[in-house]
Amino acid sequence: MEYTGYLDFWFTDRPIVERVEPMVKLGLRRLDVWYWRQQPMAELAAECRRLGAVLNSAFDDEMGNLVDPGDNELTLRAWAESLEMATRHGVEHLFIFSNQVDLVDGKPWTRRLSSNYTPAQQYANVLRQTERILKLVEQTSIKVWVEALNEFHIKGGILVHNHELAADWVQRFNHPRLRLVFDCYHQQRDSGNLIWGLEQYAGLYDAFHMADVPTRQEPGTGEINYANLRRKLGELGYNGFVGLEFYPSTTEAEVLERVKKIFPV
Repeated sequence: MEYTGYLDFWFTDRPIVERVEPMVKLGLRRLDVWYWRQQPMAELAAECRRLGAVLNSAFDDEMGNLVDPGDNELTLRAWAESLEMATRHGVEHLFIFSNQVDLVDGKPWTRRLSSNYTPAQQYANVLRQTERILKLVEQTSIKVWVEALNEFHIKGGILVHNHELAADWVQRFNHPRLRLVFDCYHQQRDSGNLIWGLEQYAGLYDAFHMADVPTRQEPGTGEINYANLRRKLGELGYNGFVGLEFYPSTTEAEVLERVKKIFPV
C-alpha cells in the first residue's frame, strides 16, 4: 500500500504549487488535486518533476452530466480534453462521476438535467457514454476511477451515490482501465457497511480513501473504526493506494504520524 496526499486539503495556508514541497518532505510523493481546470497544472507538474513526485489523480469540474443524453457531446469533448491534459502533465488517474456537481451559493448541488429522465434511462446513458469514453482512454495510458458521491451534503440527487451501483458500473465493463475507488467518507455518509463493502468488492478497487465522519478530518476524529478497516484490507490482501483525502485537525506532520499508527501501510 502507498499513501497519496491531497493538495486541496493539506497546507492550505499557501498557494497550491507551494504545497508540493512540504508534502514531499513528509514522504508523500503521489499527489492528488481536484478541479484540474482551476489549477496551474503545468506549474504543478514541473514542481512534481523537480521534487521527484507524481501527479496521481485529478478530475474535471466541467465534465457535464454523464446521466444526461443532452450532455453527451459535452461529456465526450470534456473527456478528450481531460485525457490530453493528463497525458501532457503525467497525471495517472482521472475520476469519473455520474453527475456534474456545481457550487451554488457555496454549497454543492448536482446540475439540473436537460429534460426528465427516469433513473433507468440515466443509468443506460452512463453506460453508453462510458463505452465511448473508454475508446478514448484506450489511446492513452490513463486509468479511470469510478467514485460514488454521497447525497448527504451534495444536494439535488446523484445517480451513482453508493458503492453497490458504482461497483455494478465497473463490473459491467470488466475493463482494466476502469476501476472502483472505495471512499470511506462518501460510503459512510450514504450507506455505511464499510467492512461488508470491502469484502464484497475486493478486486474491483485499487484506491481506498480516508476521511472520518462527520468532520472529514483524519482517522480517529470521528465515528469510523479505521483500525478495523486496516485489518480487513490486510486480510483481503489489498496493496493499492490509500488516499489521505481529509482536512488535518492539527499540523500535517502530527496528523500523518497519527495516521501511520492507526493505518500503517
